[in-house]
Amino acid sequence: MSFADTVLTGSHVRLEPLSRAHVPGLVAAAAEDPALYAWTPLPLDTDSMTGYVDTAVRWREEGTALPFATVRLADGRVLGATRFFLIERWEWPPDHPNAQRPGPDGCEIGYTWLAASAIRTAANTEAKLLMLAHAFERWRVHRVCFHTDMRNERSRNALARLGAVFEGTLRAHRLASDLIPRDSARFSIVAAEWPGVRQRLAQRLGVKREEGPGPAPGDRTHPAARRAAAATRRSEW
Repeated sequence: MSFADTVLTGSHVRLEPLSRAHVPGLVAAAAEDPALYAWTPLPLDTDSMTGYVDTAVRWREEGTALPFATVRLADGRVLGATRFFLIERWEWPPDHPNAQRPGPDGCEIGYTWLAASAIRTAANTEAKLLMLAHAFERWRVHRVCFHTDMRNERSRNALARLGAVFEGTLRAHRLASDLIPRDSARFSIVAAEWPGVRQRLAQRLGVKREEGPGPAPGDRTHPAARRAAAATRRSEW
C-alpha cells in the first residue's frame, strides 16, 4: 500500500499528509490551551514538534501508520493532527479470497488532537467521518479500534458519542503522558456497525452545518455525507 498521497477532503476540513511544513501551524494550534492535553503527550515547541512529525512520517514510510494534519478549509489554518496506525494485514491462507484484498484488515485511529478553538466543532466530527469512511469503504477493514487513558473522561465520552463500543480496560497498557503505565479504555467499531455510525456522524454534521437551509441532516443527499463519500473514492491507499 502507498500512503504518501492520501488526502481526505470534506466540507469543513481537509486531512492532508503530515509533513514538516505543518510544524509552525501545529505549534500555534497546541499553544491555544496546552492544559487541554493533560492526557496526551503533545510537544509544544518547534524542536519537539519537528521530532513528533518526523516519527509519524517514518511510520508512514514503514507502512504502519498514515498521519494527517487537520486543516480548516475556510482559511487553510492547521487545527491539529490525527493518524491511522497499527495498520494490520492478517495472515490469510494463500487460497482464501481475503488473501488478495488490497487494503489492511484492521487499524487504530489515534494521536488525535485539535486546537482549543476547534474542539466540539464540525472539524472533529467530519475528520472522524472522513477517516472511518476511508477505513471501512476504501480499505474495507474489519475493525477500527481506539484507546484512551482511562482517566480521560472527555475522550471516553467522545468515543461513546461516536458510536464506538467499549470493550474493556487494558491494564498498564501504554506509557501515559505523566510517565506512568496507564490503563487504557479500548473502544472499537466493526464493519457491521459502520452504516449506523456513518448515519449518526452525518446527522451530527447536519446539526453543525454552517451553510443555509438545505437537505435534512439524515438525508443521504446531505453535502457532508456526499463529500465524505467522494473523498474516500478519490483517496489512495
